[in-house]
Amino acid sequence: MEVRLIDAQVHAYERNHKERPWFDELVGPEEVTGDTMVGEMESVGVDGAILVSPWTMYRYDASYANSVYEKYPNKFRLVKPVDPNNPEVGEIIQEWAKNKGAVAIRLMLAYEEQRNLSDHGLDVVMRTASRCNFPVNLLCWENVEEAGRLAKKYPDTRLVIDHLGIKQPFKPPVPDNPFSKLGKVLELASHDNVVIKITGVCTLSHQAFPFSDIWGPLEEVFSRFSLERCMWGTDWTRAIKFVSYRESVDCFLDSAPLSLSEKAQLMGKTLDNIYGWSAHPSQL
Repeated sequence: MEVRLIDAQVHAYERNHKERPWFDELVGPEEVTGDTMVGEMESVGVDGAILVSPWTMYRYDASYANSVYEKYPNKFRLVKPVDPNNPEVGEIIQEWAKNKGAVAIRLMLAYEEQRNLSDHGLDVVMRTASRCNFPVNLLCWENVEEAGRLAKKYPDTRLVIDHLGIKQPFKPPVPDNPFSKLGKVLELASHDNVVIKITGVCTLSHQAFPFSDIWGPLEEVFSRFSLERCMWGTDWTRAIKFVSYRESVDCFLDSAPLSLSEKAQLMGKTLDNIYGWSAHPSQL
């Protein structure tokens, strides 16, 4: 059985320059171009990836991600952060939906400056995303309750929880009890419209590769959500100070206590179902 590997989250960006300046710095190399990302993927047999425009550097400007997709339409699909406080956010999402590579939008609910959001703006985001058949990715660590509220209020909108819904470190050390808030995340499984990304999880391990201590908590996630609502990814290159790209792939492909069919579901099929990769004009 062939396992088609599609990474649920990677980032690409240029080095900081005046034509496309950064707002802030993200942990990682000075530059990770689309060419670099494709090289990493091909070196370890990853067939495609969801390219998430990095909010830290570019906020709501996804122009660099667009340029990468134009060069590699068979390798990437695109996710763009949006701002519910922007009065034109509905029109922005509709315009984004016209982009051939676009498959979803993202809300940054984890950061303090994104906590005081307009209820009207959130309503516009949720309803517009549903009409555009876009899942809404939620970075909501330490704000999981808001994800639950949105899931209940907007049952027709698909929500995708980023990075297990758990705060992940950007550099060592790993917190003493990194899965301490997993219980709140597991409660989200009661909402049928919630999917969870198993991304960046190697950064929560206290052990060296193959990071054996992550499997106990992950088995709880798989059990509560089912693999049909879980999708693997690396969060490359944010995770670079903990794990190599190859290790992020191999620890799931070679070391996960899952059958081959279960790995295929987790590492590609769920993503295909949620983001509609195979139904997209450009295919792997």
